[in-house]
Amino acid sequence: MMMFRTRCFLMTILCSLMGLAATAADLKVGMIGLDTSHAVEFTRRLNDANDKEFIPGAHVVVAFKGGSKDIPESWNRVEGYTKTLQEKYGVKIVDSIEELLKEADVVMIESLDGRSHLEEALPVIKAHKPLFVDKPLAGSLRDALALYRQARENGVPIYSGSSLRFYPNLQAMKAAATGQLKGAFSCGPCELEPHHPDLFWYGIHPTEALYTIMGPGCETVVCTATADAHVVTGAWKDGKVGTLRGLRNGASPYRVTVFGAKKALDEELAGNYTPFLREVVKFFQTGVAPVPPEETLEIYAFMEAADESKRQGGCPVKIADVMQKAAP
Repeated sequence: MMMFRTRCFLMTILCSLMGLAATAADLKVGMIGLDTSHAVEFTRRLNDANDKEFIPGAHVVVAFKGGSKDIPESWNRVEGYTKTLQEKYGVKIVDSIEELLKEADVVMIESLDGRSHLEEALPVIKAHKPLFVDKPLAGSLRDALALYRQARENGVPIYSGSSLRFYPNLQAMKAAATGQLKGAFSCGPCELEPHHPDLFWYGIHPTEALYTIMGPGCETVVCTATADAHVVTGAWKDGKVGTLRGLRNGASPYRVTVFGAKKALDEELAGNYTPFLREVVKFFQTGVAPVPPEETLEIYAFMEAADESKRQGGCPVKIADVMQKAAP
């Protein structure tokens, strides 16, 4: 880990120099995977200087459209999103990741299908390009661990996360004077996709919102799942308890409750991609991820432990056990 931090420090210096060199020309972003609305929403914010949510510092210049034939949400949207990026935002479309890497300073993997992320990331890491991987980080905990290990061993800055973490009112709840934190509750949409672990597909958002308040340190997870909901309870090492409720087939707001020694807070979350994307651009410029790798990987271990608990009929599952089982 010390070697990883040293490499990250060196990459931080390099990326800072890149940022200085980009005062006249922004960092050139290569985007892999154009089958999600994020591809359009992120490009709009980075490329349209007249947009009220414009974010300077990086510019999407080249993209590889990708797509997954066995996920309808991918193949029935990829051509439309590709056309928008090409015609509205002037993004060059190339036929391979190798071609993309020749023209990009940094890379965003936006592919909807987490199963493809490790394969897509490996040539980026080999080329030593700072890398952002959109949710889900991977299609399995094993792939998530392998992806971060490859980045660490090659000294490549990497970041993956949910936009909910940087919603203004969630950040305000995190900073509020509630006294010693006792626990938190988070709920949100949790649609399922048969090729991914249950929570990876959309449950990542309320899960990361929960971790925004709780931080890392969960030890044991218990899951109850029905057609309409996943209810996951995590026990943290210092006695805190965090609860996730993934919602289906009904009202499904993003909502967080914070339980403190002095008071409790409860709010429905509101925000958009802009604060999150500012953090991604800052990450590209500095080489420092806004969330430590250890916390990001624990979030995916938490979701994998929930899946394992469901398979075992609701028995408690240790985070350490699923991490060990999934280790490359």
